[in-house]
Amino acid sequence: MTASAPIVTLIVPGRDIAAFAPAALDSLRAQTEPRWRAILIDDGSTDETGAIFDDAASADRRFTTIRNDASRGLGAARNAGLALVDTPYLGFLDGDDELRPDALARMTHTLERTGSDFVAGAYVRARPQGDAYLAGRVQPWVSAATSPERLGTTLTAHPRAVSNIVAWSKLSRTPFWQDLRFPEGVAYEDQIVAQQMYTRARAFDVIPDVVVHWRLRADGTSITQGKGRLPVVRDYLAALRGGIRVLHDAGARASVVARIELILAMDIPSLLDIAEQHTDPAYAAEVDAFIAELRALPEFADATPDPSLAAALAW
Repeated sequence: MTASAPIVTLIVPGRDIAAFAPAALDSLRAQTEPRWRAILIDDGSTDETGAIFDDAASADRRFTTIRNDASRGLGAARNAGLALVDTPYLGFLDGDDELRPDALARMTHTLERTGSDFVAGAYVRARPQGDAYLAGRVQPWVSAATSPERLGTTLTAHPRAVSNIVAWSKLSRTPFWQDLRFPEGVAYEDQIVAQQMYTRARAFDVIPDVVVHWRLRADGTSITQGKGRLPVVRDYLAALRGGIRVLHDAGARASVVARIELILAMDIPSLLDIAEQHTDPAYAAEVDAFIAELRALPEFADATPDPSLAAALAW
């Protein structure tokens, strides 16, 4: 462990992730940039997540722990961590995912070089295979957002950057978050915030390097894997609406078109499949209403979705 002052804080929330938290923490310990601290937030776990976080903090003072007696949700957990950041840079890591060993070095060095507000990297899904999780390929919408490297760019120059909507693939200058917080009490809380980041930034960087392995759990318990539940899909559609609204209000027309294209190609087909088999007609009504809203957008006429993208969901 280094005695150097930390330059970056990682906010790491988790709830009932005892099976995965050790790998996430190991990925932090393995960073080639050792000047980090991590705020570990146990969001009301009923398993051993809290004990794992406490053990990490006892062994390595770079870890700090927060414990919520009852779950407050991912947005509230991240916001609690944001209030404690005192380093020049900050980022997020979900407690069931893993950083690549050079992730922090690559991203901090990029920001030091460019002076941009944040940097966004690529990511891959880690899928269960037997007793292990194997990383897949970079999916085409992620590549469209992050490759080739663009330094000091903007939405005007790179409208498809908005395809990268996850919080944990980015590293920011801490002052950039002064007026940014996550919505609380809802799922998919990072989608709106991601679009606010793109529209508010003076400049941002994108790099093609894979920085995170995003775990798709074998038991299907992650929020992303729960879109068949009506409350989850309502939050999901609200997040999609909200993200588009942020871009629209900022006058980022080309980015709105890019989001519509991606939603039509990747989200709508699976939602329609679920709706067709769902026992509650309210599910289909929610999806149909959302599609009607998309069609009513002035940018819809310019959208040309690529139907082949859906196949890459399995990568």
